[in-house]
Amino acid sequence: MTNKYNIAKMGIPVIGSWDVIVVGGGPAGCTAAASAAREGAKTLLIEATGCLGGMGTSGLIPAWCPFSDKQKIVYKGMAEKVFSAAKEGMAHVAKEATEWVPIDAERLKRVYDDLLKDSGAEVLFNTFFCGVDASDDGVVSGIVVANKSGLLAYRAKVYVDCSGDADLAAWAGADFVKGNDNGEMQPVTLCFVLSNVDDYAYRHGPNLHGGNKNSPIYQIVASGKYPRIKDTHLCQNIVGPGTVGFNAGHLWDVDNTDPKTVSKAMMEGRKLAMEFRDSLAEYHPKAFANAHLVATAPLIGTRETRRIIGDYVLTIEDYIARRSFPDEVCRNSYFVDVHTAKKEIKQAKKGTEFFEKRCRHYNPGESHGIPYRCFTPKKLRNVLVAGRSISTDRLVQGSTRVMPVCLAMGEAAGMAASFASKSKSHDVHKVDVKLLRKRLKEEGGYIE
Repeated sequence: MTNKYNIAKMGIPVIGSWDVIVVGGGPAGCTAAASAAREGAKTLLIEATGCLGGMGTSGLIPAWCPFSDKQKIVYKGMAEKVFSAAKEGMAHVAKEATEWVPIDAERLKRVYDDLLKDSGAEVLFNTFFCGVDASDDGVVSGIVVANKSGLLAYRAKVYVDCSGDADLAAWAGADFVKGNDNGEMQPVTLCFVLSNVDDYAYRHGPNLHGGNKNSPIYQIVASGKYPRIKDTHLCQNIVGPGTVGFNAGHLWDVDNTDPKTVSKAMMEGRKLAMEFRDSLAEYHPKAFANAHLVATAPLIGTRETRRIIGDYVLTIEDYIARRSFPDEVCRNSYFVDVHTAKKEIKQAKKGTEFFEKRCRHYNPGESHGIPYRCFTPKKLRNVLVAGRSISTDRLVQGSTRVMPVCLAMGEAAGMAASFASKSKSHDVHKVDVKLLRKRLKEEGGYIE
């Protein structure tokens, strides 16, 4: 008896050819596709869910990481446009706010829809990337996707992998690393939303964040009544009237490239969200006594998986030195944010001092560059990677994984993909970086 199915005569139709195909419609994928299309490339964006935005929409992340270096906005160009459009209509958010600004997920979906529609890029929702055809010399000639039309093949001159897990690059043969030396990765979080919260009591009550030693989270953890709440990770923001979004709790031993672990985490995360609702109702009743768990995210909050090996590996030494590069295509000022390892749970229960000590924060006005070479997998000729899977060491990935910098990286990668698609070789390693930087500046990108 064979342990494989041989499906005879399974011809996969080739639907069309494109200049650029972007896989993954998170922040990096959205700006990559819009940027490539803006530069004149016939562009297709493939997204597995029913909306764009990734963690800011399907993931229910309740706030943007900071967009500024505490003096000026660092993530400009398309990133700033998305950020500004997402803030409009949120009455409780100051127009000039740049730090931990709340996200209205439904509004953000429409912002991304408009960005792609206005750019001229085509979007395919509910379509899973599931295979790649690559030659031994690193040229990808086509990809296979699955949707309600069945298995379909698409071809492009250049591909941009914004899957978050470097799926396309890894399956095409790119070298990559994953996690720490033992393969352990940062814990995941299933975000959720509570409604029917008393706004006044929430605003005037204790700061719930674990950085506040008077937060009820310390009583909740110490009580032992809610065993799924294992540490004091409790980020939250008002995302609408009487509505609070939570990025709270951790789930360990989850690998987003292993569906079994993700499936288990989704089930556990939904129970964990209910424990947060019940525990807050008990320990902060003025605000949460009548709170309703209205939604848990359909997308797990994954902080790390694969990191490609590119032409340059950005290191923690580069971060500490605030290094600039001749081929940098964006700047980054977010702190090194590596979440609690399983072995650190006991320390995490006591407070945030251990976490803050290992986080490396910049002073106002400081940032580092991200080189274009971090987007180019060594072994692949016509593939770029943007988003949290770019070529970095693990500590720096804790900084470059967040949404603002992903937006900036995506715009640069999409523009580069368009340039490569117009060349004879379609070689992303041979893109004219001087021209790329010039065009990014012309479009308002901040490069210094």
